[in-house]
Amino acid sequence: MMQRPTQRLSSNQTTPAVRSRRGALLLAGAIVAATAAAPALADPNFPITPQQRSTAKQVADTGVPLSELAPNAPDSYKVKSGDTLWAISGIFLKRPWRWPELWGMNLEQIRNPHLIYPGQILYLDKSNGRARLRLGQPVGPNGDVKLLARTRESALSDAIGAVPLSLIEPFLNEAVIFSSPDELAGAPRVVSPQEGRVMASRGETIYVLGDNVGKRDWRIFREPKPLKDPGTGEILGFEAAYVGTAEFIRSGGGNGAVSADGKAYAIPDTYQITSLRQEASTGDRLAPVPQRDYLQYIPHAPGKRIDGQVVSFYGEALSAGQNQIVSINKGASDGIERGHVLALWSNGRLITDRTDPTRPTIKLPDERTGLLFVFRVFDRMSYAVILSVQDPVRIGDRFTEPER
Repeated sequence: MMQRPTQRLSSNQTTPAVRSRRGALLLAGAIVAATAAAPALADPNFPITPQQRSTAKQVADTGVPLSELAPNAPDSYKVKSGDTLWAISGIFLKRPWRWPELWGMNLEQIRNPHLIYPGQILYLDKSNGRARLRLGQPVGPNGDVKLLARTRESALSDAIGAVPLSLIEPFLNEAVIFSSPDELAGAPRVVSPQEGRVMASRGETIYVLGDNVGKRDWRIFREPKPLKDPGTGEILGFEAAYVGTAEFIRSGGGNGAVSADGKAYAIPDTYQITSLRQEASTGDRLAPVPQRDYLQYIPHAPGKRIDGQVVSFYGEALSAGQNQIVSINKGASDGIERGHVLALWSNGRLITDRTDPTRPTIKLPDERTGLLFVFRVFDRMSYAVILSVQDPVRIGDRFTEPER
């Protein structure tokens, strides 16, 4: 591919014409977190949505007020392996969720505005009381900067993620909310561990009966439990405990198969446990492992007022801290999107007012304690990772949009 010529611009040049040229070189305001390579999605130049294009035009020449910059925001930063969009935004901004206003899109020179790679240099341009991020490299003591105007041809999997993928990748297949407890009722079922076992561990055999059991990988779930709204008590969904994964070994023939003694029996298929969170047992259900793809995470604040509560902690914990997963009582039907950043509030305690002779019960104010990052969205509920928190999170703690 032919490389476009670079430009040398002084950081003190702030005429409209120069700002227009600079605006054409703004870096993308989004990032893709890759979960695995998928041949059908090998081309990183997927289309830009009309909403992204509209956002690009609005923010490309706007930037953020200088007052929004972090106190020690550097003039430039070289992207390193292991960096995340969230961490980089936090280097430059007091409030990282405002990054779309700092980053624009170059729709002409950068064919895919969703990628940032290790080795690229981000240059902070501060002019007219606003700040903007660009792809470029300072090249001298006078503040000159060489702006890079060429398409990067690299594998999509090389791009940095929005948040540390290790925090959420295990839960992309494991954490599932069903709308009904019957969704697994017709799924293939474990009828027995291998002979002489009550439970099945990794590497051991399980026997499975049911329709659609085929030669593919499967997830194993235990009976779903209801998840209730902390405020109303309404059942919002059903969370099935994740057991592990199993691999098809051989077919038994199913119902009506003829055994070696010539009699007709239901003969289950044989599977081997390939990974476990807990031991598998009779009655567990199987669901296909979904095809992995590239999941787009765009950290951003909700565009409207949001009020909700933490419903549960993933697993058996009684409280949750940083980097742990929680479910919340808002989903797609409430306007929650993958990538939403939400503010966490601890629920103020009820205390007795000992300064009043009547000793009334009063409620202390809720206190803001941290941030959530939404990574899986269902109709009425979502899963989020705790990005930061000062105190342990408890069921019933509130969340709002981060600007509250």
